[in-house]
Amino acid sequence: MTALPPPGKKKMGLVIDLDTCVGCHACAVSCKEWNAGGFAAPLTDESPYGKDPSGVWFNRVHSYEVAAEPASGGCGSGAQSVAPQPAMTLHFPRSCLHCETPACVTVCPTGASYKRAEDGIVLVDEDKCIGCKLCSWACPYGAREYSQVEGVMKKCTLCIDRIYNEHLEEAERQPACVQACPTRARHFGDLGDPESKVSQLVAARGGVDLMPELGYKPTNQYLPPRPRRAGDTAAAPTPPAETLDAAALPPVLRWLDRVLSR
Repeated sequence: MTALPPPGKKKMGLVIDLDTCVGCHACAVSCKEWNAGGFAAPLTDESPYGKDPSGVWFNRVHSYEVAAEPASGGCGSGAQSVAPQPAMTLHFPRSCLHCETPACVTVCPTGASYKRAEDGIVLVDEDKCIGCKLCSWACPYGAREYSQVEGVMKKCTLCIDRIYNEHLEEAERQPACVQACPTRARHFGDLGDPESKVSQLVAARGGVDLMPELGYKPTNQYLPPRPRRAGDTAAAPTPPAETLDAAALPPVLRWLDRVLSR
């Protein structure tokens, strides 16, 4: 089985803000576009423009309807009551978490799955991969994808061909999913550096690991959604009805008013 390198100081990863993610799938589409045309672990598709296209996706976005929660009263002196939480839609982006102790690496019989000591990124050497799928069974986060076309495993590379590409402008040296996010819900940086922007963001917002009880120590962090406040339940005063003087409208608008009023 594949051994892990000793823990390093540098831990490159993502911070995903569940409060501002709108589920637009721009991250998934941008990841697909970049990795389908790049040179580092390109994605493969089978009949992408046919009637039944299939292929590999490194990023996926799941949407869930979260039920409303009633207010809870405080117990004892000084206890504060928790305000009710209205129902909400939660969008949950999912990709490789680049764990500190990834099970997908330690179960690999050929050394195809490995973790880089210099930055903590988990990758797959496709020349060594035999497609046994042990890594996909071991990964509890569902971050491994099997390519039916090539017969090997695929996974998020954290866009190593972008983040270290000196031919790109410095502002573009970040994963394609981060670059494309329209709401800035995705952040990239060194989570091993407590002074980095991503580490400070995690500290300020209470970033969490995904399923920490498993002990794989994911590098990527999720920022929980902020508490929502239900709207005022008091009945708002009914505004006075507006009247329309059709005779004062221009001829075209008078005709449109008659059509819409039928």
